Amino acid sequence: MSFIKEFKEFALKGNVIDLAIAVIIGAAFGAIVSSLIDDVITPLLLTPALKAAHVEDLNKLTWGTVKYGNFLSNVIKFIVIAFVLFLIIQVINRMKRKKDAKVDVPPVPELTLTEKLLTEISHKLDK
Repeated sequence: MSFIKEFKEFALKGNVIDLAIAVIIGAAFGAIVSSLIDDVITPLLLTPALKAAHVEDLNKLTWGTVKYGNFLSNVIKFIVIAFVLFLIIQVINRMKRKKDAKVDVPPVPELTLTEKLLTEISHKLDK
């Protein structure tokens, strides 16, 4: 078996594809969680709490800037990545189905001369 065929079989195994998708989705989801903490939760909760500890007049306390645009951007990136992976998996599944369909067709055995003659006689008798 050639090196390219071996690599193709390895790369298209279900476990390898599942692992690759899990890593990609995990990285994209990790970006969402990081953005939620850094851009939304920290400015809303932690920044005022830290400032309150250092500000003597609480009337001067200000809220941190919530960067909801960064968070929404990461959510949209995640959705796009998940959709592209979904499309890739559909293509791979179609290729596997076509390959399986080709393999399932048993080869038709070739008839011997005697069987061919008997078939012809049978067809002539049926008419």
